[in-house]
Amino acid sequence: MYKLETLLLIAVAGLAAQLVDGGLGMGFGVTSTTILIALASLSPAAASAVVHTAELGTTLASGVAHTRFGNVDWRTAFAIGVPGAIGAFLGSTLLVRLSTEAARPVMSLILAVIGLNLMLRFARGLTQRKLSAKPHSRGFLAGLGLFGGFVDATGGGGWGPVTTSTLMSAGRAEPRRIVGTVNTAEFLVTLAATLGFAIGMWQDLVANLAAVLALLAGGVIAAPIAAWVVTRMNPIALGGVVGTLILFLNLPVVLKFLGVTEGLMFVRIAVLVLGAALSVRGVLKARENSRSAGEREGATVVDPEPARLR
Repeated sequence: MYKLETLLLIAVAGLAAQLVDGGLGMGFGVTSTTILIALASLSPAAASAVVHTAELGTTLASGVAHTRFGNVDWRTAFAIGVPGAIGAFLGSTLLVRLSTEAARPVMSLILAVIGLNLMLRFARGLTQRKLSAKPHSRGFLAGLGLFGGFVDATGGGGWGPVTTSTLMSAGRAEPRRIVGTVNTAEFLVTLAATLGFAIGMWQDLVANLAAVLALLAGGVIAAPIAAWVVTRMNPIALGGVVGTLILFLNLPVVLKFLGVTEGLMFVRIAVLVLGAALSVRGVLKARENSRSAGEREGATVVDPEPARLR
């Protein structure tokens, strides 16, 4: 039975995660999972199960919306989504079978890597190369989907940072098509992960239903706020802050598991300093890209304040 203050913390996690996701188009899973473990003291498996169950509704609605706006490449969506679902089911099944002591450092390692990836990604200013007409091979998409789905389930999130970042950097489709396609495919990934958790820990999932509803409530409240915030805040700076926070919270857990118990305060300070430096670099780089965009014909550069990335 959840205490009222715990449910409020989970609702705040959903609100914060949706603010991040609304500003960046990615990060709901990794942000909410990190907060659930750090503040609400949920086990890694319970946190990931709560997040994925809550995401069933959000990913379905997102996929429908992107379909209506013509943002979905169905060939790519199924090519990446079906293997992603397989990876997510395997990841959730593995996470359920790990003890809490073993699962915590594994999930923290995955989240720390995702956080570092976000920091480095946004430090580049979100440049986008000129589009290539050559489509991705089915083997490449299947491998990317399988890996992204596995990371998403075991890390409590990560589908967007893994798959969207890779497809964006390849430059073979419009950003809106990549976002819409990955968003739509994510429903299959979320459904498979939730199924794996339901099979392995049905009683725990039922017991955490209040947490699912609290996370959803926070997300619903934050949705319109996020739409307003994205017009006011630089998403590159927000992305750097989110990546720094995720690394800040999870790296010490990994180091403790490896036997490093001294100097963790200096590690946290170093992460904050590095995150601040990379965020500033990303904002300056984006401005430089924006200025040079008007000087080069045929180049495709992402606006330094894009509406969505996932």
